[in-house]
Amino acid sequence: MSFLSHFFQFLKRVLISFKQNQGLLLAGAIAYYTLLSLIPLVTLSIVALSHIIDEQELLDIVQSNLSLLFGTQAHSVAQQMHIFLENRQTVGGVGLIILVFFSSMAFTVLENAMSVIFFHRVQVHRRHFLISAIIPYMYILISGICILFLAIVSGALDMLHGQVVTILFWSIELDEFTGTILYLFGLFGLTLLLTSFYMVMPVGKIPFRHALIGSFCVAILWELTRHAMVWYFTTLSMVNIIYGSLTTTVVALVFLEVAAIILLFGAQAIAEYERMQQEQHDLALIDLDKKS
Repeated sequence: MSFLSHFFQFLKRVLISFKQNQGLLLAGAIAYYTLLSLIPLVTLSIVALSHIIDEQELLDIVQSNLSLLFGTQAHSVAQQMHIFLENRQTVGGVGLIILVFFSSMAFTVLENAMSVIFFHRVQVHRRHFLISAIIPYMYILISGICILFLAIVSGALDMLHGQVVTILFWSIELDEFTGTILYLFGLFGLTLLLTSFYMVMPVGKIPFRHALIGSFCVAILWELTRHAMVWYFTTLSMVNIIYGSLTTTVVALVFLEVAAIILLFGAQAIAEYERMQQEQHDLALIDLDKKS
């Protein structure tokens, strides 16, 4: 009972701080700029990697991983990327610079939102503006590396297509598990990405254990929420009737905002845990001074 009482008190504290920090407003800004940045970001990665790996294979990999964010709307997003790739000859040097700039905006806004959540760190530490400028482009590079890694794994699984692997007394046909393996890789990659967000975006150093536990809980919560949203939009929602041709944009924005809310809520939980530890430490010092 004591554990549940402490848990609900902590949850109440997180909710109050999340509201005070305008968490929903911050999540809306992240969702908007992520939607603005996502297609240029992934498209640039595909253009760069298409010199190494088949373009259509890259698009298929991107679509399967975007389904973790957009559900059934991932096909429409991937189709828009395909249209852009077909007309990429029209993009000159200035257009490329603009694409790179828009690709970085989501990470810049996320860093600013994290600074609001972890305001107690900003009061103590300051980050050099050059580091803040480099972080978005570092994540652009990491995104390309992740897509390349997934392409290599996908190619390796295709080479084993139709084969049967025996582990102890259990025979596994790889055709049945290829999709599951790619899904698990996507979930694992999402957890690592969230961990990096919690460790890199806030000013100062967050313990890896705190970031990993928080990102794992956020990834699981997002998966449960995503499946519920996919079920809602495919069975009960009238979004197609209400928004017509804007349906893909609206659904994508809703998915991104819910994901941003969960991401920032996880960050708020980590921040509140840090502040609780600091408060306990300060109280312990006060008690020690009184005794002395």
